[in-house]
Amino acid sequence: MTHSIYHDLVIKAPIKKVYDAITEPMHLVNWWPLKCEGKPKEDEVYNFFFTPEYDWYGKVIKSENEKSFHIKMTKSDPDWDSTTFGFDLKQNETYVQVKFSHLGWPECNAHYRRSSFCWAILLNGLKNYIEKGIIVPFEERE
Repeated sequence: MTHSIYHDLVIKAPIKKVYDAITEPMHLVNWWPLKCEGKPKEDEVYNFFFTPEYDWYGKVIKSENEKSFHIKMTKSDPDWDSTTFGFDLKQNETYVQVKFSHLGWPECNAHYRRSSFCWAILLNGLKNYIEKGIIVPFEERE
């Protein structure tokens, strides 16, 4: 049995702005990793650099422009290596519905529980970045 993390949020912005913020390294570094490289195309590899000890990689397994973006972790923490995280987007009249998932956790341990909390904080940072232009300094992110 595996465990999963799910978060839904609403972002008041055009869908292109949301999609770019979750796929483009120049935007990702404003709400998640310290440094990032990658292209939002299937089979491309992303590098998520947090610190030298947390220099992680993942492969794009789904990328549909302005609809969805999912990554399978390939080189990270032992708990994360079996996981896939992703975003599914839907434009409504004045906002984008974001459905976030982080699937395939091997156990419901402290790292899983902490990661669920961190994703909630980070996704709020994503929302504030897109809607208000707020960038939380990397050192202050969960």
